[in-house]
Amino acid sequence: MTQAEWEALCDGCGRCCLLKLEDADTAEVAFTRVSCRLLDTESCRCGNYEIRKQLVPDCVVLTPKNLDEIGYWMPETCAYRLLHQGDRLYDWHPLISGRAASVQEAGVSVAGWVVPEFEVDEDELEDYLIEPEGG
Repeated sequence: MTQAEWEALCDGCGRCCLLKLEDADTAEVAFTRVSCRLLDTESCRCGNYEIRKQLVPDCVVLTPKNLDEIGYWMPETCAYRLLHQGDRLYDWHPLISGRAASVQEAGVSVAGWVVPEFEVDEDELEDYLIEPEGG
C-alpha cells in the first residue's frame, strides 16, 4: 500500500484526535469529547498535520507497522482498525460512499460537539467522558 493509499483510509471523523483516558489495570480506553489542540473542530482535520508530532509530542503517527501495538485505542469505527481486524468498512466511509459528507451525515464525525483541550483543565477530563461509539 502506498502512503497516499494509507492516508486515504482516514475517514476524517476526528475521533482519533480526542483525548482518551486509559485504565491502568484493565487497559480499557475511554474517549472524551475533548480534542487535541491541533484539531480543527469544524472540519475535523489537523491544523498542522505535517508537523503534528513536533507540536504535540504525544501525537501518535499510525503506520501499518505499529497498528498491532497501538490500534486497540483507535475508534471502533476507524478504517485502519477495521481492516487490520479483517472487517469491512462501513457504508458511510468516503471510500465506499464516494462522499466525505457521509461521515458527518452518519453521526460519526466529531465536528461541532467537541471542546478543544486548551479550554479544559486536565483534572476535569473525566467530566467529558463519552459513550463508546458504534457504526
